Amino acid sequence: MESFGDRLKLMVKTFRRECHRVLQSERTTIHGADGMLMVLQLAMADVNKQHGRDFKVALSDVLMVWKHLLLDKLHLPPPNFARLENYDLILEAYESFLKRSNTVDLVDIFSMYKQLRIVDSDPEEHVSPMELFEFLSGNMEVSELPDSSVPSTPCKNRPCSSQVKMAVRNVFCSYLNLLVNSKNDMALAHTLDVPSRTLGQQAFTDIKHAARNGNTSLFLAVTSFVRAIQLGGKGYAPAESDPLRKHVKGLSEFVHFLDNLEEILGETADPSVCGARLVTTIRALLVKGRSSGDAVYVAAEEMTKELKERICQLLQIQKQTANGSGTGISPARPKAYAVNHDTAYGGRDTVKVLMSMLDEEALTPPCQNKAVLLSEDQPVLSGAERTCILTLFRSPEIATGCSPEPLRNRVQSRLDLLKPKARDKVIQSQFACTYKDDELPLNRVLEFPSTSQVSSCVHPAPKLKPTTAVDEGCGSDVEGTPSVSPAKPTSKCPYKEQSGVQRGVALGPRSGNTDNSSAGLGNRKKTHIQSKGNKRKQVDSEQHGGSENEPPEKKRPTSVSVKMRGKNVSKASSKKLIPGQGKLTSFFRV
Repeated sequence: MESFGDRLKLMVKTFRRECHRVLQSERTTIHGADGMLMVLQLAMADVNKQHGRDFKVALSDVLMVWKHLLLDKLHLPPPNFARLENYDLILEAYESFLKRSNTVDLVDIFSMYKQLRIVDSDPEEHVSPMELFEFLSGNMEVSELPDSSVPSTPCKNRPCSSQVKMAVRNVFCSYLNLLVNSKNDMALAHTLDVPSRTLGQQAFTDIKHAARNGNTSLFLAVTSFVRAIQLGGKGYAPAESDPLRKHVKGLSEFVHFLDNLEEILGETADPSVCGARLVTTIRALLVKGRSSGDAVYVAAEEMTKELKERICQLLQIQKQTANGSGTGISPARPKAYAVNHDTAYGGRDTVKVLMSMLDEEALTPPCQNKAVLLSEDQPVLSGAERTCILTLFRSPEIATGCSPEPLRNRVQSRLDLLKPKARDKVIQSQFACTYKDDELPLNRVLEFPSTSQVSSCVHPAPKLKPTTAVDEGCGSDVEGTPSVSPAKPTSKCPYKEQSGVQRGVALGPRSGNTDNSSAGLGNRKKTHIQSKGNKRKQVDSEQHGGSENEPPEKKRPTSVSVKMRGKNVSKASSKKLIPGQGKLTSFFRV
């Protein structure tokens, strides 16, 4: 009687031989027990996030749903404990992930075996459902299948740990799996940043969002972006705001390495030579910059030797099967309408050998310690600690179920940023008073009045009283020019005349208004210059001794109304002019 391991291998070979009848792609890969458990964990975390919770799940819930999933798909009696509330959604998300990544699990192969088997040659039921359930649950010990967690041969230089060797083997198989099935998102997650290309969790999140927006796989999203950068013109290149532009260097290195593997696969006709070159190229990438005594170096050397030997053995088995029964069919059969048949046939036999080796890898017994497999801290090739697949698929921004800020506040803050800011006034020269101020934006005038738009004068400015008639003694020099009367007029007109002239001259340079430059202003200047020397003493004496009963009049701060493009802004004159400054200012005003 055949052992369970041999029967399981025969079931997978039957599926691989007839899979083109039920599947659209002939390069569909298989998830083993550990891969199925990781996909289930991602599906449960995705369902939790859809219901407003965080993208995480408890280990106990994963193991409970895992048992329900296996029993349901194998049509066995359910366990004695109840299901989770969202079990149907979890099952749907699990199947959707498998379909999207062009993969199947061992339970699907078991379900399709009855449909794909040949009645005359293949037995009716090779593996019982209960046996497969015990195998996937980890309760069955199978010695015929390779165990990746235990080294097959001892290392000569230094004993390498089983975890390091398992990680190295996983990287080798993931690169080969991605070479056969480019839609396998799980394989890309294991190889994207191994070795380090500075493509961490943020880069993986950006790739995931780009793939979701384009409805493609992760690998196709990466290659499309890199090809557009390398070959696209000005109109086809990605936008500058594309998040993937921050990771151009690492993504280009990743795509370039896979292009080298594709070239080896297409150029080398001999499967044994091609497989050896592929494994050697991956090994050179992993050991680059490492010493010969490093654990990763030793594990990579040992894994390279094992995979080369296994590829040669599988090639001999396939040749014997093809010569004896004629049932060896390549999964990469070229189409009849292929333009170049040589290119279509390139790598045909090598892909067949690689898929056989990956199928055997899927039949590896599951890891006994589920906590180590699904934990957030796992040993990596560099010897440090890294996050698990669940943390890698989780977005850096953890969803809390509520918005951090109300929408109204976010919209208002955005509008505040879009509003133009007022420019700071800079003194252009020491005669800045002769220049006109820039006009403020309309929204600043209407909505946000600043201190520059409000009168800064503490005391009210004296009102101007226009006169229609000209007084010979007390009026202005020119007809039509308004005269300014002081707050407390005296009985002497010369005092009024001199104070009005002085006030007009003092206020003139403070305004940058061109409307004040009239004929009357010129006459007032002329009168002031002529009577400057002989009338100053008279004005001073009248100010101090004009009235004995009245106290001396206090000097009030004067202001002037400056006309700026339709707006009246009053400014206080806080500085006293020095002798000669009025004349110099009037010269520069022109």
